Amino acid sequence: MTSTDMWTTISRLVDWLDASNGRDETEIGLRILKLAEEVGETAQAWIGATGQNPRKGITHTRTDVADELCDVIVTAAVALASLVDDPGSHLDTKLAKIAARSEAAGQSGSGVPGNPAA
Repeated sequence: MTSTDMWTTISRLVDWLDASNGRDETEIGLRILKLAEEVGETAQAWIGATGQNPRKGITHTRTDVADELCDVIVTAAVALASLVDDPGSHLDTKLAKIAARSEAAGQSGSGVPGNPAA
């Protein structure tokens, strides 16, 4: 699937949600909050994949974690597409800014880790 195909699919998902729930400020807020749920499921899968909970042991695989990360990406894309008219262009612009910052940080030689998306 190409990036264009991805945004076409995301647009269809947004249309489907809009038909069911509308797209007012409350609904957009709920789509954004859905990210927290998906991130929590990702954390749960990672804990399960590493066996961090001794009572439960290993309950997930890295594939489960990857699937949950994909859910986070799709959920974020749906929220973005619900908020702006051209989500693909918005993401491309933001990604270019993040890349430029990370390249500048690499050239500074500071070696200080940070959050490139901040």
